Amino acid sequence: MCIFRMDTNGKPSTAQIVVLATGSALTALFYSLYKSKATTFASLKEAKKVSIDNNLQNLLSETPGRCVPYAVIEGVVRNVKETLSSQFVDNCKGVIERLTLKEEKMVWSRTTHIWNRTEKVIHQRTNTVPFALGSHDEDIAATVRVIRPLDAAELDLETTYENFHPTVQSLSSVIGHFISGERPKGIHEIEEMLRVGDTVTGVGELVQDNNMIKLQPPKQGLCYFLTRQDYKCLLRKQEQSVRLWRILTLVSGIAACSMLIIILWKKYVHHRQKKEESRMLKEFIEQQKKQKGEGDLDESSLSPTSCVVCLSGERAYVFLECGHVCACSMCYDALPKPKKCPICRSLINRVVPFYYS
Repeated sequence: MCIFRMDTNGKPSTAQIVVLATGSALTALFYSLYKSKATTFASLKEAKKVSIDNNLQNLLSETPGRCVPYAVIEGVVRNVKETLSSQFVDNCKGVIERLTLKEEKMVWSRTTHIWNRTEKVIHQRTNTVPFALGSHDEDIAATVRVIRPLDAAELDLETTYENFHPTVQSLSSVIGHFISGERPKGIHEIEEMLRVGDTVTGVGELVQDNNMIKLQPPKQGLCYFLTRQDYKCLLRKQEQSVRLWRILTLVSGIAACSMLIIILWKKYVHHRQKKEESRMLKEFIEQQKKQKGEGDLDESSLSPTSCVVCLSGERAYVFLECGHVCACSMCYDALPKPKKCPICRSLINRVVPFYYS
């Protein structure tokens, strides 16, 4: 493959540099995400589990600062005052409603020459009303008010309505879409809600403010969670995310290190070859001088057509592309590969026999 080849001067190819740079950048990015996910998972694992019961007020009163910095609490969604009604489903009440409109279209790729499906959010609106988490036991009056729920990293909402409105197309619009390279498919309409009565797991800072207990976004960079999953499922999901980013970090790191090793090894091999070529050429020249006994020849006794290597044979070839005529057939055959001109050291691509008239 071309990524394993190097230039004749021993420098890495452009493909090798791109692979090394891309692998290094991805490794740094994946490692940063892995560390962030690992920190979140460790903090979530060490978070204190608190139950919504009649002793919750006393628990917080005895806690320094009346605050649990990172707590896990599970409860049933209860509205504080008014509720939000679904715009599409009868008798569906909730405390958070999110309406999303997505445009779906097919886009022509000039690279792969196929139509690719894409989605684009063209409108999104989220409505919320104050709500709290209560105990599954209706006899327990204690509740936890949820503050700033839209700041949660894991805001798990239930899809209550979903509909697709296809685009009506005419012949002229179809032709125009093929020319432009974009074919609208339609509008995807989605309604999501956090319904009253849903069981929710919240992870955040639990504080007592006068007689009100609040669950709010934690400090110190910890993640705020509101999800319909239970604590074990949330923990398992975060663990799988940590494992995924660790694997991606290892794969990209191994790829980058492998390419670096390949580049260094190729440079080392090229350096050894150059050194070996120089040694062989030097030994060859000295051997030729000894065999021909030309060491004591005077320059005036040499023919203008003498080989510049052995100084005895007649020059027999024109080296291309440099154009030098400098070596006899025996010395040309003895040149180490890749063959280079003894005068200018450029590569010999081909030779043309040279004849004296």
